[in-house]
Amino acid sequence: MTALHHNLSLKDEIRDYWSMRSESFDSQPGHEIFSADERRAWLALFARHLGETKGGKALDLASGTGVISLLLAELGYSVTGLDLSEAMLARARAKTAGKPIRLYAGDAEDTLEADGSYDVVATRHLVWTLPNPPASFREWFRVLKPGGRVAIVDVDMTNPRPGNGRVLRLLARLAKRFAKLPPPSAHAALHADIVSRVYFARGCRPEEVARLLGEAGFVDIRIDRDLHAIHRAQGRFMPLHQRLERASQDRFLVSARKPG
Repeated sequence: MTALHHNLSLKDEIRDYWSMRSESFDSQPGHEIFSADERRAWLALFARHLGETKGGKALDLASGTGVISLLLAELGYSVTGLDLSEAMLARARAKTAGKPIRLYAGDAEDTLEADGSYDVVATRHLVWTLPNPPASFREWFRVLKPGGRVAIVDVDMTNPRPGNGRVLRLLARLAKRFAKLPPPSAHAALHADIVSRVYFARGCRPEEVARLLGEAGFVDIRIDRDLHAIHRAQGRFMPLHQRLERASQDRFLVSARKPG
């Protein structure tokens, strides 16, 4: 069978996919925050790696519906959020009205922001979708002030987490057999096709993220897998098979600093 060809770039496809998902995005645990416990856990995680501030500037990349932008604003940052999807941005603007948050359509690999203009760059669930992480990390290094910090929250959904990840993955498969699951999403095949063509198609390992950050010039690179408080809070709103599946994945935050 001959493959279909089109003139959309991979970024265009990613933008269009998440635009389709925008209407239901905030209905899913792990996307929106559903409890005070989860919000406190997120704030503690970002404060641990980025610190709180009065007047600092933060750049939230792939800002989606504004969840991370709101957390950064709560920590005292003046936030700029960039996202490829205008549909996501429309939902974010409704949620962030009156907050010190500006939202624009923009590309994480080419932000068009000035050199050395931010104290913090933050992302959540962006890096595993990037077509070109090395170029992105060089761009984030450029827009940070000397001494500025980056915090990358992400997940390796391909490779089980160190330790008991393989066992948890097996248990998740068994739990699925007894769950009354709806048919696969109409977008599932499209998602799988996109994922097969990104840089981290074989898995977004935090050690590789850290290595690429080092190549971009960052120092003080840390891998933090202690996101248990967040996952416990999210799990209260998930069926058993989903909790087990997510627990089997390597979920992490990688932080680093621009020298200076």
